[in-house]
Amino acid sequence: MPRITRFLLVLGIFLTGCQGHQDGAAAATGRGEKPKANASEVSVAPGAVAKGQPSNGSPYELLGSEVWDVPDPESGRTYQVFVALPQSYGEQPERRYPVLYVTDADYAFPIVRQLLRRLNGEGPAIKEFILVGLSYAVGEEGMPSRRRDYTPTASGNDDAPPGAVHGQGEAYISYLRDRVFPFVAQHYRTDEHERIFLGHSYGGLLGTQILLTRPQLFSAYLLGSPSYWYGEHVMQRMETGYAKDHRDLPARVYLYVGQYEEPRYGKKHSMVADAAEIVRALRSRHYPSLQVTFDVLSDEDHLSVAPRGFTHGLKVLLPDHGP
Repeated sequence: MPRITRFLLVLGIFLTGCQGHQDGAAAATGRGEKPKANASEVSVAPGAVAKGQPSNGSPYELLGSEVWDVPDPESGRTYQVFVALPQSYGEQPERRYPVLYVTDADYAFPIVRQLLRRLNGEGPAIKEFILVGLSYAVGEEGMPSRRRDYTPTASGNDDAPPGAVHGQGEAYISYLRDRVFPFVAQHYRTDEHERIFLGHSYGGLLGTQILLTRPQLFSAYLLGSPSYWYGEHVMQRMETGYAKDHRDLPARVYLYVGQYEEPRYGKKHSMVADAAEIVRALRSRHYPSLQVTFDVLSDEDHLSVAPRGFTHGLKVLLPDHGP
């Protein structure tokens, strides 16, 4: 049965490549074989005392997590989703929970799971939520999977390796809507009115595509260091197109970027300026139902900013105001 192992090994997959000049780098995710079963659990009931880790050189396990195969019949690919339930889940059988969907789950899933525990360590600070990690296609390395599924157009960047496939974001969004959402809702007590998207870099690019094409899929968006340089700033054109046809954009958005994500600090793209331009455009529309918070996080770059941005975003989008 598959286990969630040391996810931080794929930090390079999650972060490199999304700034353009590193797009060719790819690291293995450790999932070259398709699982033999539909689900595996590293089982600890929510709120229970965790057992010790297996020893004698066994892989580190993320206790209390579950792994599920959710096939995509349209593409013929199988993707895995990781699930972690809030500690109160087993104690409150009538309660429904917000669902936080995180892209690049091999990296982001364990970080966000621990952030929830830490932020609520001295009492409720953010709402408890069901955490769903969206991982890569089984049998693929992370970078080919994400550059295909998280990008909006087939025109990739100049540094992509020969034969690289881009631009299937729309198909992946349909897969989330038609396969992943129903699967999660069927298996868990979800509040389908409170879905939150989290993505960094290419993941933030995908989240922005959803926001500007199917905003109703999520109630809130945590967008980190989005790759708005992609496709000669195609997101700016998509924002303009949405504004021509709509008078409202019902969503809450938290967008962060690191201070050092600029050419003057040796970076290829002006990611701070690009993010600021998208925020400026959205705010200029005066959509009555849109709330946008934008942070430039000091002393951070593309490779360091994500955990801090996740923390700020959870506080903004999921504050716990009590009963």
